[in-house]
Formats: sequence, structure tokens, C-alpha cells
Amino acid sequence: MIHIPDFAHATTVQVIFCFLAFITVITAFLTIFSRNPIHSAIYLVICFFSIAGHYLLLNSQFLAVVHIIVYSGAIMILFLFTIMLMNLNEQREVHRPRITRLGAIVSFCLIVIVLITIFINSKPIVGGYDSTGEDFQSIQVLGKILLNEYMVPFEFASVLLLVAMIGTVLLSKKEKLNK
Repeated sequence: MIHIPDFAHATTVQVIFCFLAFITVITAFLTIFSRNPIHSAIYLVICFFSIAGHYLLLNSQFLAVVHIIVYSGAIMILFLFTIMLMNLNEQREVHRPRITRLGAIVSFCLIVIVLITIFINSKPIVGGYDSTGEDFQSIQVLGKILLNEYMVPFEFASVLLLVAMIGTVLLSKKEKLNK
């Protein structure tokens, strides 16, 4: 059974969380459904800032600042340059066949059903947790963990970003050669 919280006795953190969650979900949908690619990028920036607000609510200031710098700054600048280079604002997009749209709707519905099933069947973690007393907000501790235990995923992320930049350059050069 799903518990609906009583907002009359909500704490300030719960109210801020609900507000940020509302902003995050609305701007994520606006990012997807906006017809103007520049507006979609702006909605995505607002979504990134609201996610950084969630990090602040979790008392993770370092991750919030890094999230703003990396995603809202660097990645969004890359997206905007890509949008401007590809000139996506033109209305010459080919309409998709009905079977493609139907396949997208069916796959979306299947993913939603799977996620709702997982959410309903999940059980909360009961019991305490072991506390080492170590401060994970420290940049030194975070760097040791990131570069020791999570070195491979960290390098995969850097290679992924490099491939995205190379792809952007190749797409922009291909567009210039076709004109």
C-alpha cells in the first residue's frame, strides 16, 4: 500500500523536496516535448539545477557544485553548439511512419509497466547501517574512493565524453561538406 504524506505536518525539507521534484519532472517532460531545440536545452538546464538542489538536500554540496559545473555548464554548452551547428530549427524533418510511432508507444508503455512493477514490489531496507565515521564530503576522501574503487567507471565516463565530442565534430564537418 502506498503511503500518501500529510502535507499539513510536512517539514521544510519535505516541502523543498516536493517543490524540486515537481520542477524536475515538469522540466524533464518539457525538454522532451518542446518543439524548439533551444527551449529544450533551456528546460534541461533548469532540470539539472533542480537535481543539484536535490544533492544539496542530501547534504552533498560538492556533488551539487560539480553537477552544476559539469552538466549545466560544460555539457549544455556542448549541446547548444551541436544544436546550432546542426541547425535543428528547420522544419524539414521527415514524418515518421505510423509503425515507428506505434513501436515507440508500445516500448514506452512496457518500460512504464516494468518500472511501476519494480516500484510496487520493492521493499524498504530495514535495520541500521554501519557507519565508519569517515567524512565522505571531503574532497580528499572522495578522490581516493573515485580513483581507487571506481577507476574503471570513471575512465569509461571520460572515454564516453571524448567519443561524444569527436562525434559532434564529425557531424558538423559532414553538414558543412553536404552544403
